[in-house]
Amino acid sequence: MKLIFIRHAEPNYEIDSLTEKGWREARLLAGRACRWEVTDFYCSPLGRAQDTASCTLHKIGRTAQTLEWLREFKAPIWDEIQKRRKVPWDFHPEFMDAHPELFHLEHWSQNETLRQGDVGAQYQWVCQELDKLLEKYGYFRKGYRYHAQENAQRDAVVACFCHLGVTCACLSHLINTTPSQLWQGFFLAPTSVTAIGTEERRPGEAYFRCQSLGDTAHLLLGGEPVSYYGYFTEPFQG
Repeated sequence: MKLIFIRHAEPNYEIDSLTEKGWREARLLAGRACRWEVTDFYCSPLGRAQDTASCTLHKIGRTAQTLEWLREFKAPIWDEIQKRRKVPWDFHPEFMDAHPELFHLEHWSQNETLRQGDVGAQYQWVCQELDKLLEKYGYFRKGYRYHAQENAQRDAVVACFCHLGVTCACLSHLINTTPSQLWQGFFLAPTSVTAIGTEERRPGEAYFRCQSLGDTAHLLLGGEPVSYYGYFTEPFQG
């Protein structure tokens, strides 16, 4: 099966919707996504994701199920360097360098800053809900991999309109790395497409493998610049 995570278009956070540019991005995305053979659509409850999805869903006459856990990852922490509450990523490099546990699969959530924000509990909730969704398609978590039942929907394509933070959390669970590494090390531009699919090199034993990460081909082909939202310098426009 394939999972497609789509970050919302350029946001207007004040009204939890999209900027004018964001609506242009969403329409270009719809021109791409309408060609996919999607089994089911799911969406975050937040307005910016719902509005992004609306362009695609209207174009193809489909609906999406809203899932609470697809909202932006919600576990604010206190950043001692920036002296403010913030999302549990976008740390300054010196913070990461001082806390090697953030790179350890079994210990990352024990970092004192993350513990104060209850990040580990929120992460576990997202992972548990993701696994419940996968079970609907016949894939059951078994250690660091998944067991595919005989009736597993191997051809299913599931598209999720959501957010940068929760996408990285889901990816980290599927490929067994720390979310801190993905939150800190990867930028997913607005309306970017991330696709991850199962491989069964032995029948019934499935592992998820990322096929594309943060793809914005629809923006480049449509002459729409890649938005910088979520990045701290000018993103690559090539």
